[in-house]
Amino acid sequence: MNPAEQSGAQDQIVRAQAGNSEAWGELYRQYAPAIFRFCRRAMPTREDAEDATMDIFIKVRQKLSQYDSSRPFSAWLYTVAANHCWDLLRRRKLRQDLETGEVEDIPLEHPDPGALEQLIERHSNQEVRRALDKLPARARMALVLRYYSDMSYDDIAGTLGVRRTFVGVVLLRARHQLRDVLEEFRTANLAAGGAE
Repeated sequence: MNPAEQSGAQDQIVRAQAGNSEAWGELYRQYAPAIFRFCRRAMPTREDAEDATMDIFIKVRQKLSQYDSSRPFSAWLYTVAANHCWDLLRRRKLRQDLETGEVEDIPLEHPDPGALEQLIERHSNQEVRRALDKLPARARMALVLRYYSDMSYDDIAGTLGVRRTFVGVVLLRARHQLRDVLEEFRTANLAAGGAE
């Protein structure tokens, strides 16, 4: 955003905080598509993502007075969205406690994030979404927070409820898991193509 857009966005937020429904509607129209895309990556189904998006904006409207204007609005909004999605996943008992996993299971070599991005680029958005859906909830959420919302390790740690030092391990495992699922898809596609 350029300075004029930032000033306009802050003006909308101030008006929405004062109860102006037009300003609130404009904020919703501006940010709802991105929050839905975030929720779609974080949640198992489209319906869950739609429900989560609506719930998030209800929360945001109720808590708009708590927004600290010294922070970017989008960062605050993504934090609310991430916390909401994570709470939903926890309540559904989809969360797996990877902290108790065996240390020997941690791969010694980090998958190169650049190589992971190349692998993702070779797959359609639908395949990547299906692969994300196959991951444990914490792994999926960690990847979405880091790579789709560009959150810091501190913010990810706060959202997932883990120590900051453990975020790297969660991301490392998640990248490996995503790479493995995408490779399984590729192998299955090759096998299906070879059988014809």
